[in-house]
Amino acid sequence: MQAAMSNGTLTSVQLCLCYLQRTLQTNSYISSLLQFNPEMLSIAAQLDAERQAGKVRGVLHGIPFTMKDNVATRDNMETTAGCPALLGSIVPRDAHVIAQLRAAGAVVFGKAALSEWADMRSSNYSEGYSPRGGQVRSAYNLTVNPGGSSSGSAAGVAANAIAISIGTETDGSVINPAERNALVGFKPSVGLTSRAGVIPESEHQDSVGTFGRTVSDAVHVLDAIYGPDPRDNYSLAQVGHTPEKSDGGYAQYLATSSALVNATFGLPWLSFWQYCDEQQLTTLISLIGHLESLGATIINNTEILDYETIVSPNGWNWDYGTTRGYPNESEFTVVKVDFYNNIATYLSELNNTNIRSLQDIVDYNYANDVTEGGYPYTITDENDTSVPTGQGIPQFWSGQDSFLASLNTSGIQDETYFQALDFTQTSTKTGIDHALTAYSSSPLSGLLVPPDVGQTYQIAAQAQYPMITIPAGYRTNGMPFGIALMQSMWQEAELVRWGSAIEDAIRGTGFGRRRPDWRDYQSKNLISFYTAEY
Repeated sequence: MQAAMSNGTLTSVQLCLCYLQRTLQTNSYISSLLQFNPEMLSIAAQLDAERQAGKVRGVLHGIPFTMKDNVATRDNMETTAGCPALLGSIVPRDAHVIAQLRAAGAVVFGKAALSEWADMRSSNYSEGYSPRGGQVRSAYNLTVNPGGSSSGSAAGVAANAIAISIGTETDGSVINPAERNALVGFKPSVGLTSRAGVIPESEHQDSVGTFGRTVSDAVHVLDAIYGPDPRDNYSLAQVGHTPEKSDGGYAQYLATSSALVNATFGLPWLSFWQYCDEQQLTTLISLIGHLESLGATIINNTEILDYETIVSPNGWNWDYGTTRGYPNESEFTVVKVDFYNNIATYLSELNNTNIRSLQDIVDYNYANDVTEGGYPYTITDENDTSVPTGQGIPQFWSGQDSFLASLNTSGIQDETYFQALDFTQTSTKTGIDHALTAYSSSPLSGLLVPPDVGQTYQIAAQAQYPMITIPAGYRTNGMPFGIALMQSMWQEAELVRWGSAIEDAIRGTGFGRRRPDWRDYQSKNLISFYTAEY
């Protein structure tokens, strides 16, 4: 795209119109875009004028992008997390990452749809659904869970309805939809990208990440948005741990398959791989064999320390500590307190709204039960049978039970909270670092993991550590899955180097990304229940 704009065969305005046309062709099927930016073409025209005058801000100059609808923009668009309760509210400023992208010359195309409140409100719901945006669907199979909660960001890029997109992750919400839409998803260390201006879940785990069809695309976006921001004190910790943007940022670490002769990857088999289904396992093991044939060294059984305790054997479960009988070892113990406090802080800066607290949101959902499903759709009776309540909506099967759990904490950071915070962070950091260092004379290049096994990004999320997922293969129903790399804090350069080398190695081999085939595009299931990633 940059080459075409540089040689004059394409303008940013024309490029934006191409994506507008593509969105209009696809959005009635996949609902990836929640709202267009009415200023899009004027922004593109200004950037075209700059190019004509000899000023090109960088590789993103004139490139349109979307962002998840929990990322604030101070313009003529809404920022609502998919919930009508925040319609008309006015944010004080652009989110820091949006200001950075504008400065880099990217064009704000619109807001991507998402799971309402980034999946925080319920424990049993339809992934990718919000009352404002409807049900997001994957262009690979329109009747299968598209992944979330950054569902629209991923689905739009996968369908080529937008070039690049921004998402957010608290526990899986970048990695999961990326791998389920055959994309590169880059979730940075917590604090590498500022969360200022992002509707929060947990200050201890929230991270702003990027989606692209290639590692290069995702990394160029990351280069625009990383950096310290006084409005997010977590971002200040990165100083001294990141490359200078003037030296080339993270893009300088992009590599080819020839670099794999210097790579040593670990496979945490008992920690994660044993939970991978046979269909994926066959493809991923074959892919790993291909990497070995190109010179990469693979060490099996590089296990997460104490994985028997901290890794759920029954799929993704952010309340696994409580499941084991130890709420003081549970991620959800932390998140539900953080959300109560963090959302109040965010709402306090808004103008033109009466929504000021979690209680206000809960009350709104009850008052608008027909559309918001504040009450459970079913309850379980004494015979362990689901009984319809006559209230709620099927998209939010359990109503707003996670909101209520958060509300019940009153935001009190008690002893149980601090014990849970210490346990989840310390055990996972120690566990991943052990896997990276204890099985080789030098630190591993990264841990190769199957990201469709949700426990992978759950452990990384608790540790605040970065991950990248790369398209790897497809199920028989057409849905994609990925191969992911896990690393330690501030080790994004390693993920860029080895992620791009793996991507290059599998290009043209039958592994990796292919265009979506819009399977079952004529079908439109009512819901796709999924207790999923946040």
